Amino acid sequence: MPTTDYERMLRDVALRVTRPRLAVLSAVYAHPHADTDSIIGAVRDELGGVSHQAVYDVLRALTEAGLLRRIEPQGSVARYEARVGDNHHHVVCRSCGVIADVDCAVGHAPCLTASDDHGFQIDEAEVIYWGLCPGCRIPTSS
Repeated sequence: MPTTDYERMLRDVALRVTRPRLAVLSAVYAHPHADTDSIIGAVRDELGGVSHQAVYDVLRALTEAGLLRRIEPQGSVARYEARVGDNHHHVVCRSCGVIADVDCAVGHAPCLTASDDHGFQIDEAEVIYWGLCPGCRIPTSS
């Protein structure tokens, strides 16, 4: 995605355009479901010396502004993705930890109909499917 698109995204949510914010957006778009250390590495590759705290602050600001989504599957560190604004879910490999997006049910989204909503107005559900990715499955003998 061109830098001008990232600049527009930041301006659209009333965030100042800075080099660290542009670099973090670029890193997350290039590496969906990246953990913080991977994002820090990508930002440092692009900008040179950037502190951990600066990247953490940018990730928090971009997440609060709705430009990024933070996910934290059980047993995993926080990860970030740029796919926001829809009710998608994730599938996680129990062996290697790879994560992939899974669209919500087509048509009516049953995951948004709780058996008891306790008076909440539900607008999002987080579902995580667990299993083994194709690379980690052990082929069965026939």
